[in-house]
Amino acid sequence: MVFYLKMFHKSLAEKNLKTSTLQSSFVFRVVVEQDRPCSFFTNFQHAFWLLNLGLGRSPKMGGYKYVQEVYRKKQSDVLRYLLRIRVWQYRQMTRVHRAPRPTRPDKARRLGYKAKQGFSIFRVRIRRGGRKRPVPKGATYGKPKSHGVNELKPKRCLQSIAEERVGRRCGGLRVLNSYWVGQDSTFKFYEVITVDTAHPAIRRDAKINWICNAVHKHRELRGKTSAGRKSRGLGKGHGFSQTAGGSRKACWKRKNTLQLHRKR
Repeated sequence: MVFYLKMFHKSLAEKNLKTSTLQSSFVFRVVVEQDRPCSFFTNFQHAFWLLNLGLGRSPKMGGYKYVQEVYRKKQSDVLRYLLRIRVWQYRQMTRVHRAPRPTRPDKARRLGYKAKQGFSIFRVRIRRGGRKRPVPKGATYGKPKSHGVNELKPKRCLQSIAEERVGRRCGGLRVLNSYWVGQDSTFKFYEVITVDTAHPAIRRDAKINWICNAVHKHRELRGKTSAGRKSRGLGKGHGFSQTAGGSRKACWKRKNTLQLHRKR
């Protein structure tokens, strides 16, 4: 059963179509003034969404877009239950283990993951909170300013530390990126995307074989990943003016150096 609607009708009420009648149909078709079909829907929620917006737009949303919207509502009952079950499962596993597939395929694909040979996912567990200074018996030997042992905060974010641990564990793989998958009162869990640079499928792919160059060895240890760049304060825009020039030190040095150019 197919219904035809003109572009000038912006609601079901103007066409005298009831909700029950529309839900009983299997295909909902929207046509323009010349009666040419422009969109087909098998999902009735999409049809109602289009009618509410005025028939002039076509919702081109893939399945990953809906998964992304679900993860934006982390306080919803569905996601709170799902994350609680997953975190319980992750706690039973080792600190670093390989995942058979990404837990968040939408996020992984946005960060460069492809379901092909050469890509792999590792899940890592990081303890939350600050870090004690690793000194024997609390003796720091120095000025009182450096006597602190407790309540010290790590210089890098926990996500960058997670990438480092995976990079050290899997020395033959290159760390591409990482993302958050869950947390509880004690741990945070991340999934790290790694690439096997020796695999022919990676070396032949023009979109990813840039990572095969030797200059990209252990990117995670040098702050080259997304999480590492955030810890370094790098970015674009007026909010990152403190690192203009490459780093905080370079920015400070340029602003505090007096340059007297010779008159010629």
